[in-house]
Amino acid sequence: MPRHVLITGASSGIGAALARAYAAPGRRLALWGRDPARLAAVAESAAARGAETTTLALDMADHAAVAAAVVATDDTLPLDLVIANAGISNAGLGGHADVASGIRVLTVNLLGVWATVTPAAERMRARGRGQLALMSSLAGDRGLPFGAAYGASKAGVRVMAESLRAELAPHGVKVSAICPGFVATPLTAKNRFTMPRLLDANDAAARIQRGLERNQPRIAFPRRLAWLSALAASLPSAAVDPWLRRRARPQERAAGPGD
Repeated sequence: MPRHVLITGASSGIGAALARAYAAPGRRLALWGRDPARLAAVAESAAARGAETTTLALDMADHAAVAAAVVATDDTLPLDLVIANAGISNAGLGGHADVASGIRVLTVNLLGVWATVTPAAERMRARGRGQLALMSSLAGDRGLPFGAAYGASKAGVRVMAESLRAELAPHGVKVSAICPGFVATPLTAKNRFTMPRLLDANDAAARIQRGLERNQPRIAFPRRLAWLSALAASLPSAAVDPWLRRRARPQERAAGPGD
């Protein structure tokens, strides 16, 4: 059982649900997020379940601050599990054609995860134990219209997890890529299109927790959507792109699978 768990992006959505799922007597939760008020509410809920909690409000785009915070948190009590969950989409940031919004998405979703897991991995490798969970998405399986920056960030996270798993397994460190489909969160609530197999955040958190307990390399769900995503990734673009274009419009594109 992990004694000290770090969860980034814990102020809402999947991160908040994971905080509640892991809250238990004898466990310490380090909860990070951008909104201090919402983060405090999540911490209070976790504490009511018996967990000891600490909170930190920070911007995941400040990579030096993120890395330093991981080291400082690990110094207080060695981290057993790090869930690099924090991420954003292009919703409200100007869309796929906006240079600044795309850079922001990549900076937070990809480099923010790197800044989180790299110092943790170094510490865990030295101790010969630990677990890293990196939040990717089914949107990282294949490029989708109007989701270039988001999909690229999540594909990068998936490959990052695969590489780290192969590298760190001989040193006793477990690594998993988490690849959800659509989950009901504040980000996906902005979507104006049908989201197939939409899951409750608490359901998603339970699936993630079970997958991490089993040390699954890829925790992808729901199963049918994950299968369809893998199929789309394996087919030629000529077969898939026309179907995707018919079902996507620029003004409808907001948060993708995994938000």
